[in-house]
Amino acid sequence: MSISTDNEKTGMQLASDAVAITLRKMREYAKPGISTKELDEYGGELLAQMGAKSAPFLTYNFPGYTCISVNNVVAHGIPSEETILQEGDLVNIDVSAELNGYWADNGGSFVLGEDIHGHGKLVEASKAILRKAISNIKGGVRISEIGKLIETEAKKAGYTVIKNLTGHGVGRSLHEEPHEIANYCDKYNTTRFKKNSVVAIETFISTKSTIADTQADGWTLTGNKGGYVAQHEHTIMVTGGEPVIFTAQNGIWD
Repeated sequence: MSISTDNEKTGMQLASDAVAITLRKMREYAKPGISTKELDEYGGELLAQMGAKSAPFLTYNFPGYTCISVNNVVAHGIPSEETILQEGDLVNIDVSAELNGYWADNGGSFVLGEDIHGHGKLVEASKAILRKAISNIKGGVRISEIGKLIETEAKKAGYTVIKNLTGHGVGRSLHEEPHEIANYCDKYNTTRFKKNSVVAIETFISTKSTIADTQADGWTLTGNKGGYVAQHEHTIMVTGGEPVIFTAQNGIWD
């Protein structure tokens, strides 16, 4: 969407606060020994308390309030009573929701407890790359240039990017134009970021894989070459200078 009034900006901020606070509190609630189903139900309760509705459930009838992906799962992990969190797990939580007609999206990967498997470096790289990408976005910048920056920074850090998962426009629905804000330089994409538009920018930084493959359940995504992936995501408003980060309350950069 494109924001043209103060009311629209306020509406986006409230929706973004709901998903950001939920993401932060879910991260704080996560601990070894609980199931991803329990963690997801906690997230669903938080959204409901703020009057928000799960976007994946509303839009796709996804079997969960949030997506929780653990270790080798790249994205769209289904919350399950069978998946029990363990010390050192690489966990990704993606929270998107609708509130009063506005939609916001955010996510973040983190290491649960002590980093006994050494995932911390990947997580920090993803965070840093997202920060650098967002700081370079303003009206008139080519989307492909931001993709090039993300991929270049990933390579510098010794990683690859997932090429078939992208950021996207958001605001009046979960996915809007621009539909693909890729993590690499798509030379065929000549689209530029538009001032006052709302977009969800997300990194998918990988140790090995470059493509996310859908599994038999129709949702779960895993890497085509194995390894691990860290994702971080903010909903922002593009301006003529520094973007407005609507989901800043998620604390993924803290």
